[in-house]
Amino acid sequence: MNKITPRSLLLLPLSRILLMSVIALGCNLSAQAQEVITLPQAIERMLGNNLNIKQGALNVATSNVNLQQSKAALYPSLNASTDGRLGFGRSRIENSFEVVNNKTFSSSGNVGTSVDLFGGFAKVNQIKQNKLLLQADNSNLDKIKNDLVLDVVIAYMDVVYNEDLLRVSEQQLLVSEQTLKRENALMDVGNKTMADISQAKAQVATSELNVTNAQNALTISYLTLSQLMEMGTDTHTFKVVAPTVKEIELARTTYNVNEVYNDALKTFPDIKLAALNSEAAEKGIDIAKGSLYPTLSLNAGIGSNYVYVFDSPAPLPGFSDQVNDNFNQYIGLSLRIPIFNGLTAKSNVKRARINYEGYKIQEQLTKNNLNKVIAQAVADLKAAESRYVSTQNTFNAQRDAFIVIEQRYNVGLVNSLDYNTAITNRNEAEVDFIQAKYDLLFRSKVIDYYLGKQITF
Repeated sequence: MNKITPRSLLLLPLSRILLMSVIALGCNLSAQAQEVITLPQAIERMLGNNLNIKQGALNVATSNVNLQQSKAALYPSLNASTDGRLGFGRSRIENSFEVVNNKTFSSSGNVGTSVDLFGGFAKVNQIKQNKLLLQADNSNLDKIKNDLVLDVVIAYMDVVYNEDLLRVSEQQLLVSEQTLKRENALMDVGNKTMADISQAKAQVATSELNVTNAQNALTISYLTLSQLMEMGTDTHTFKVVAPTVKEIELARTTYNVNEVYNDALKTFPDIKLAALNSEAAEKGIDIAKGSLYPTLSLNAGIGSNYVYVFDSPAPLPGFSDQVNDNFNQYIGLSLRIPIFNGLTAKSNVKRARINYEGYKIQEQLTKNNLNKVIAQAVADLKAAESRYVSTQNTFNAQRDAFIVIEQRYNVGLVNSLDYNTAITNRNEAEVDFIQAKYDLLFRSKVIDYYLGKQITF
């Protein structure tokens, strides 16, 4: 590529200078716009933007409304009503037997109140159940957040791993290209054959394919992380921060399964949710039993009415007089005793008990599953630690072996096939080591996840 100098710029057409300026400016803006995001920032952004979390928050709001409504159901009801009627046809005159045709307008109004004095404690138990359901929805919201946090950690670690994988693949490509260049130079002086050149070209093609695969994997992992944070499909707006070697080496690797499980029982939202659902279902039995008891209500009200006869031969009392004369009040008790209603109440109680048993089973299944996944997580962490040590030793050995072979290759003591084999072995060992070190860190963070600790590095 020709070097561009201030003097050569003077010889370029103005349109090309403007185009180069625009391209340079665009590259500069792109670099400036790329945000650096740490793992805690990625988690925080997901918690603020994720639509599943927002939907869970709406469910909490609905449960809160249900709780407030059930509390308000304890208060007396108060209602007012009025009606008006226009009548036509024959009617009997009051205090006589004379029947006449006339038109009348009549109106009445009343205000009534009613309050349940006893209803089998169904309303009180409904309030208690709604409190539990509100807590359950809050725990479900925590569960949604908790699950998504783990998804973000997985996606973030995928990005970090694929970044390193791309770096190693690009280094491998650079070595392969340099090898091909050297082989061509040696062939020109008669020290190499076409077979050596073909071998070197094949190595370059393989390295190019590895770079392409690594780039695609990195793009997909960035896209997954971006979608979890609801940042759209543009994966070029941010970069992630990789953990340091010290953070990987300091990762805790020794845990007791029973201790982790007992601690997780106190904080893990899945357990809280299952327990609250069981309690709410148990309270549902008490609600259903309320229908088996008599209900007693207190009712009271006031009312009056007014009648106007069109073309009446005799004067009628005025509106105020009629309202005052017809004013009435009432107060009474209403008792309803359930005797037989198609076994509806008893069937509801049985269904409530079955529902409760189902939730109790689900609660135990949740605990059992948590115990299994924690035992698996602890075992995976131990295996990851062993693999990390093994792959590190293998990589160090392959790297040292490659250095020796490279030195011998440079002086013609090793053929190109053995040299390429050494390159491949070293790079495969490095890829395995990269994967092992990030797997070790991730497995350690999974234990923190079950313990309810903040996941960061």
